[in-house]
Amino acid sequence: MAAANSSPGVSLREATQRKLRRFSELRGKPVAAGEFWDIVAITAADEKQELAYKLQLSEKLKKKELPLGVQYHVFVDPAGAKIGNGGSTLCALRCLEKLYGDKWNSFTILLIHSGGYSQRLPNASALGKIFTALPFGNPIYQMLELKLAMYIDFPSHMNPGILVTCADDIELYSIGKSEFIRFDKPGFTALAHPSSLTVGTTHGVFVLEPFNCLEYRDLEYRCCHRFLHKPSIEKMHQLDAVCRPGNVSQQNFAESDTTSLKLDPEYVYTDSLFYMDHKSAKKLLAFYESIGTLNCEIDAYGDFLQALGPGATVEYTRNTSHVTKEESELVDMRQRIFHLLKGTSLNVVVLNNSKFYHIGTTEEYLFHLTSDSSLKSELGLQSVAFSILPAIPECSGNTSCIIQSILDSRCSVSPGSVVEYSRLGPNVSVGENCIISGSYVITTAVVPAYSFMCSLSLKMNGHLKYSTMAFGVQDKLKKNVKTLSNIKSLQFFGVCFLSCLDIWNLKVTEELFSGDKTCLSLWNARIFPVCCSLSDSVTTSLKMLHAVQNKSMFSLSNYTLLSVEEMLVYKDVEDMITYREQIFLEITLNRKQSDLETS
Repeated sequence: MAAANSSPGVSLREATQRKLRRFSELRGKPVAAGEFWDIVAITAADEKQELAYKLQLSEKLKKKELPLGVQYHVFVDPAGAKIGNGGSTLCALRCLEKLYGDKWNSFTILLIHSGGYSQRLPNASALGKIFTALPFGNPIYQMLELKLAMYIDFPSHMNPGILVTCADDIELYSIGKSEFIRFDKPGFTALAHPSSLTVGTTHGVFVLEPFNCLEYRDLEYRCCHRFLHKPSIEKMHQLDAVCRPGNVSQQNFAESDTTSLKLDPEYVYTDSLFYMDHKSAKKLLAFYESIGTLNCEIDAYGDFLQALGPGATVEYTRNTSHVTKEESELVDMRQRIFHLLKGTSLNVVVLNNSKFYHIGTTEEYLFHLTSDSSLKSELGLQSVAFSILPAIPECSGNTSCIIQSILDSRCSVSPGSVVEYSRLGPNVSVGENCIISGSYVITTAVVPAYSFMCSLSLKMNGHLKYSTMAFGVQDKLKKNVKTLSNIKSLQFFGVCFLSCLDIWNLKVTEELFSGDKTCLSLWNARIFPVCCSLSDSVTTSLKMLHAVQNKSMFSLSNYTLLSVEEMLVYKDVEDMITYREQIFLEITLNRKQSDLETS
């Protein structure tokens, strides 16, 4: 048993560091056949996102930040209705068939879903969730490199097929030194992590077939009777998904992402990524070819996995409680997928010493990068990663986090805040629990606690412009209302949105919102000024925040205003990448000079 000689936390950290070292050795080098993925594919929501992803992949390959000799692709969803990550999976299969014909039946493929607009973590909206920066590595790791590192052992123990994962989660695990996770069975194979019942209500939960092994092991291969998608606690009990440690020493169980299982007499096994063999992928592709156009959102987990295993029933296809938008075709499409996949096996790789982390919201992002000592320890996250800045005191475990940024020695950043890809001048003070991304603050400025600020370069009528989105980190950008009379229920920085509009001297009209006029939200509210320089853009948006905070007037009526939705249409990806590169080169030069001075 891997955990016998050391605590689960120590073995998890050691296993994670080994994978990171192995990936680091492969960066910038051609890989041998079977040593790494044949294909790494990333999904994108639209053509603007596709271009952004291709440019960033190209930069990474040029700078030798990724293994070479691998086919890296970006597959864009077809224009029209949102098709969900299940629809994106089907679309990616068609792209593979077009590119490789029958050849892809011998490939190991990693498919990363990164097609959303990241409305709950908007600093990832412009350049993508899979390119979210993490505070370690030189050059800085982004989620893409971390995913490739954590899955480093998979391709060499995997039959041809596709591993499906999402861009905003992290799976860490420890198993015996001579053991490997194998994806070599027909049908589907999913990873399973012990979690509290509360966590199970927001994930997929496995109902496993009975298992007679009395000895606790870090790695177990199990068969799944059926899969439940975001079930209630009552349903988990009713359908025998709940496990009890029994005679197994509870200290062997890793803590879940929110609750310590050591304190919980009951737990469930929740999902993360899954593999499907080539035969299953071909079956799904043939189905996609037969339906022509997909007009509803399909969930790769809820709609594919719930059809699997001997205990699967058609009942879930009519449950639309977890669906963002109920389309008339959805139930019919789900039933067709159920009948297509019914009888296909679902194998489960149980990882008893594992962690699943989600970093898809501002709260999760701030917590894991500044406060969460577990993830910091396991991944080796740093408070200061590849940056120039004054010494920032550590206090009570809750620190600030600075990623590839240049801070003047006289500026200050409070604990719990993250600054990435930014320059802050001498008289800048950042309050606690803020996110500052892609910004340039040269003048005297106070960023209020719990502020979110992210600057974008824009190309408008052939001219380079800038706009900075600014919110409270707890604002719900996705929350929407159907009519103008209801926008009083929206909140900006904790204040009624109607009151904010008064403060900014803006009229409540349909013109205030971009896009769908029956779906009004902070996401499509035209409230962010367009400016000629990056620093002016940040300063102006800061004035907006201060006006709301102090209930003082700041008129926006003379500015050209954009919504976040529109910023993503006008975004100038090349300029944003250039800005990051300038910061990178300045830090590199500064370090070389420091090394010369100390040698």
